[in-house]
Amino acid sequence: MASSEEEPRRGSPCRAGTGTEPSSTADTAQLDTAEDFEVLEEEDDDEEEEDLSELPPLEDVGRPPALPREDAQPLEQGGGEVADDPQEWLDILGSGLLKKKTLVPGQGVDTRPRKGQDVTIRLKATLEDGSVVEENPALTFTLGDCDVLQALDLCVQLLEMGETALIVSDAKYCYGSQGRSPDIPPNAALTLEVELLAAQDAPDLELLSGTEKIELANRKRERGNFFYQQADYVLAINSYDIALKVIGSSSKVDFSPDEEAELLDVKVKCLNNLAASQLKLDHYEAALKSCNLVLEHQPGNIKALFRKGKVLAQQGEYREAIPILKAALKLEPSNKTIHAELSKLVKKHADQKNVETEMYRKMLGNPSAIGTPGKCKDKLPWSIPWKWLFGATAIALGGVALSVVIAARN
Repeated sequence: MASSEEEPRRGSPCRAGTGTEPSSTADTAQLDTAEDFEVLEEEDDDEEEEDLSELPPLEDVGRPPALPREDAQPLEQGGGEVADDPQEWLDILGSGLLKKKTLVPGQGVDTRPRKGQDVTIRLKATLEDGSVVEENPALTFTLGDCDVLQALDLCVQLLEMGETALIVSDAKYCYGSQGRSPDIPPNAALTLEVELLAAQDAPDLELLSGTEKIELANRKRERGNFFYQQADYVLAINSYDIALKVIGSSSKVDFSPDEEAELLDVKVKCLNNLAASQLKLDHYEAALKSCNLVLEHQPGNIKALFRKGKVLAQQGEYREAIPILKAALKLEPSNKTIHAELSKLVKKHADQKNVETEMYRKMLGNPSAIGTPGKCKDKLPWSIPWKWLFGATAIALGGVALSVVIAARN
């Protein structure tokens, strides 16, 4: 758990940004441990709320054939040729931040790929100065799953089979304010030359072997890790959800015990990272549900216990949060961050009880008079009862005397 206290690396996102696999063993190791994201780091209570206004939406484009061109001239429906000027630009989002123009016409709009299909493209990416930063003769990904740059995900669905197009994208739909070390600087616009080579339906999840299902789920999880490092928590959640859908899909193929165990391990990693992303967006109920799902499988999972404690603390449920953090601390007594979080919660709980006590005092009356009941209690049993005791004694003596008199007469 030593790595659990490390801040997530955000300055050097992996090359998965364009859909390629990590290029080194070190990159793979980093991704494999990415479920430790901010597991046990202390966050400043006064931390500013995340600005989500710049996060790219999951869906920015409607039905492809209905998208307008800048000069409002529509595409011809035959052969994919552009009306009048074949070099005109198509403003994908209407903001000028993502534009496409056809270099080589395709085979018609009916050949455009659909979301959920596996597409293969030829890709060449360059910076504004002409530097080539990416070349892939056959890049395959699932359209609409955010497996690649969002610029590609949005534009490839507008390509016709065999079409070659030029895409100019703002950094917002590529590598954003962080860039990709070492070749893509922060806030860098990219020019993408793309040719659509093939499109086919994605494989049936029910027919995947155990190894294939594990590999697919891990690819989606790693993509979620990339988005998390980019602080795109909405897209990270989307990728983790897809990975969990893959893992949870029914299967017509028998898996070995080792494959079952590995699938469970990937599921737990996805749920832990999902909870971390949900916490970043203050989705406390969703994060609590994700933590509980982890704990159903692994009751002693420290990450899930810690995050559950933090969620309950954020909701003001200190009484419930404290024993959960104590359980995490019992599993890892040397963890300083759990110690610090637990101490902070104990203090907050004590402050909360003091506030509640003061509130009850005010509801009952004058707070200054509440401090004297102890003294009154000491006096009340002795001051008032003496009078009653004297009267009771007189009555008793009178009764005895009356009995003697009656007995004497008899």
